Amino acid sequence: MLRSMYSGVSGMRGFQTKLDVIGNNIANVNTVGFKSGRVMFKDIMSQTVSGVTTPVAGSTGGVNSKQIGLGASIGSVDTLHTGGSAMTTNNPLDLRIDGDGFFAVKLSDAQNEPFLTRAGDFHMDAARNLVTSDGMLVLSSEGAPITLDPATTAFTISQDGTIIQKLGDGTTNSDIKIGVVKVTNPEGLEKVGGSLYRSTPNANLDDLVYTTANNVTDGTGAMVSGQLEMSNVDLTGEFTEMIVAQRGFQANSRIITTSDEVLQEVVNLKH
Repeated sequence: MLRSMYSGVSGMRGFQTKLDVIGNNIANVNTVGFKSGRVMFKDIMSQTVSGVTTPVAGSTGGVNSKQIGLGASIGSVDTLHTGGSAMTTNNPLDLRIDGDGFFAVKLSDAQNEPFLTRAGDFHMDAARNLVTSDGMLVLSSEGAPITLDPATTAFTISQDGTIIQKLGDGTTNSDIKIGVVKVTNPEGLEKVGGSLYRSTPNANLDDLVYTTANNVTDGTGAMVSGQLEMSNVDLTGEFTEMIVAQRGFQANSRIITTSDEVLQEVVNLKH
């Protein structure tokens, strides 16, 4: 069989994966805290027809090797953790991290390792717990679930995540800070759905450490109340890449068609 046919098949598989990733990006163009993905390709090992020869001084020159490529494969599927645009909501429980860092959430207090998220659309339940839209508990800088004081009549959230609670007797309570987790390699996080990430050994070598927002020492970003971080998907770029992937898929399918026609001519030689 012709090498070109298998090269065309590998190219079609790669561009199909690229279209899958592009489709997911476009579908999540309005998802809060979503980070877009991209596909990177790499060539498959080449077949060496003839090797190199070493030049001999005053006698013969060197000859380069002759290698034929065997197609392409997926090199990586990256998650781009660039900042998304800010959407102002004026809701005090809508939070955006302006810089590095993730919110930490848990299904229950008994869960050991928290999930991480950039989606800051939080709510307060009947027990005055700060929760996500799925009811997961938002954690403080101490790693504990955040519960507001029952006597709280109003509250604001500062840039370092401090919840300044105004109590019924006129005093204030600022003991609670919303926790932020800084990850060494955000691209190493594992997506688990629901705009959540799970830590992996390639994301952080050590256990996750809770810190605060706007921390110069840890390098975390400031926390902005009343805003949400929207998806970082660039529709213009996605549609451009979609056209490139479509044409690449068509070109590789044409390679297969042409290779088939060549084989058909070989078969017809007996007539």
